[in-house]
Amino acid sequence: MSAQSQNPVRRITVTDIRARKGGDPLVCLTAYDAPTARLLDPHCDVLLVGDSVGMVVHGLPNTIPVTLEMMILHGQAVVRGAQRALVVVDMPFGSYEASPEQAFANAARVLRETGAQAVKVESGVYIADTIRYLVQRGVPVMAHVGLRPQAALAEGGFKAKGRSAAERDRVLDEARSADAAGAFAIVVEGVAEDLATEITRAVSVPTIGIGASAQCDGQILVTPDMLGLFDWTPRFVKRYADLKGLTEDAVKAYAEDVRARRFPGPDEVYRITGA
Repeated sequence: MSAQSQNPVRRITVTDIRARKGGDPLVCLTAYDAPTARLLDPHCDVLLVGDSVGMVVHGLPNTIPVTLEMMILHGQAVVRGAQRALVVVDMPFGSYEASPEQAFANAARVLRETGAQAVKVESGVYIADTIRYLVQRGVPVMAHVGLRPQAALAEGGFKAKGRSAAERDRVLDEARSADAAGAFAIVVEGVAEDLATEITRAVSVPTIGIGASAQCDGQILVTPDMLGLFDWTPRFVKRYADLKGLTEDAVKAYAEDVRARRFPGPDEVYRITGA
């Protein structure tokens, strides 16, 4: 019997996440590949395979062109790299809006082909019936309210929400509807701080903030943003590293070594042994 089978790592479940409401804050980050997932896994409760992959990995201008096949491919990689964290996969634009039946067929495919534990949908009030339909059929759903990247074209870009009374009421209704429909957690993105706090108090499931409030039940960031891989990041991102600078320095040093024929050196080449 292997050491791994003797001491298996227990995977966090949606029930565990739901039970964290009002407790220790949930630590969440995005992941898109196995090596990164393996590094994040010991420290995170949730790894989100976000449709942000289209922008931060594939260089797309927004999340709209992201396909179901892309999400499945990256979801498979993350599940291979993570043993402990709950893995959630974003449902991309156009894969769940037409009908609850469409949403179930595509969500079932995501869970079946990736091995992930849940899916996430962006949640206008109209989507509550779809969330309920999915949950009743065994698909765990994380909701997403406030700034919804998949609606960026219709809303004129990535703009914070909840700054007017009407908008506040709409976002609060979205959150309450998702909660009532059976979502096990709700991402709250890009809303006024006091509105995020109000949402957190109004719903029975954990809220996960991004550009929201420290009073949410957890926080999430796009991992390449918090690691400093890009020149620009949203104002709500705290950079915990400067991997862009480190990478540029490493590549510069490598290029200089190659041009000066210092690389490969004696330690990086093979030699025939024996004669």
